[in-house]
Amino acid sequence: MVNPMAMMKMMQAKNKFTENHPKFVQFLSAAFSGGIEEDTIIEISVEKPGQSKMTTNLKVKQSDLELLQELQNLAGK
Repeated sequence: MVNPMAMMKMMQAKNKFTENHPKFVQFLSAAFSGGIEEDTIIEISVEKPGQSKMTTNLKVKQSDLELLQELQNLAGK
């Protein structure tokens, strides 16, 4: 059973993240609105202050999609 206080805390954190980064949330919503399909390439870059940018990517495999589905099932969605 989900702790209502923990759920409320998570929702507040999500709302604050959305407030702080509205364009990022809109980007994710648009990018994944039709779902993720096999062979989709996801690229991530991180640039810390005073350091070089690091970039990596992954090509989504069927097993990745199965993992995401299982996580959604656990979350009750």
